[in-house]
Amino acid sequence: MDILFLIIMIVLPILASMNVKRTFKKYSSQSVSSGHTAEQIARMILDSNGLQSTRIEHISGNLTDHYDPSANVVRLSDSVYGKTSLSAIGVAAHECGHACQHAESYKPIVIRSKIVPVTNICSKLWYWVFLIGVFIFDAFPALAYIGIAMFTAVVIFQIVTLPAEFNASGRAVETLRNELILDSEEIPAVKKVLTAAAMTYVTSLVASIIQLLRLLLSVRRR
Repeated sequence: MDILFLIIMIVLPILASMNVKRTFKKYSSQSVSSGHTAEQIARMILDSNGLQSTRIEHISGNLTDHYDPSANVVRLSDSVYGKTSLSAIGVAAHECGHACQHAESYKPIVIRSKIVPVTNICSKLWYWVFLIGVFIFDAFPALAYIGIAMFTAVVIFQIVTLPAEFNASGRAVETLRNELILDSEEIPAVKKVLTAAAMTYVTSLVASIIQLLRLLLSVRRR
């Protein structure tokens, strides 16, 4: 059973990552008919949602795109900024969706922002706490369970992240369609890019839940 769990935990994220790269590459060769770049379309999306004060910046790296709520800026990577491909526009639109969420205090994004500090600590320390707890389980069994509780916090963060990611993509597609920023035949391609990206979060959550089950079973066997 442990071997099966390990295989699923390893294979699922790899497949999801391969699918994102394949989908992004496929639609990177298809340019939007209007000729607008990703940052220009991002500006349209932000403005149409009343976010004229939200800035757009270029950031180095490949698919390092993100929205920074502390600076109120959408940052677009080398593979997106200045590009006219449907893939680049899909990524830029998604980050604008996050900007809209923060502006409206969308509940999952608010919760996620509040638990980030705790999650960061737990994600870095849970393994070592659990490992030490296993070694001294007979003397102090509670430490192993503390490690599991810390990893559970990471899983909860991933659960809260899912609706935030899907909602951001939904907002992006809705604005692109309703504001006629893209032609109707271009929307399905953008949705495929966004769906592929969203599935990486789904597979990561599945892998984490399996890991959590493994941890619980390993302690119960002692």
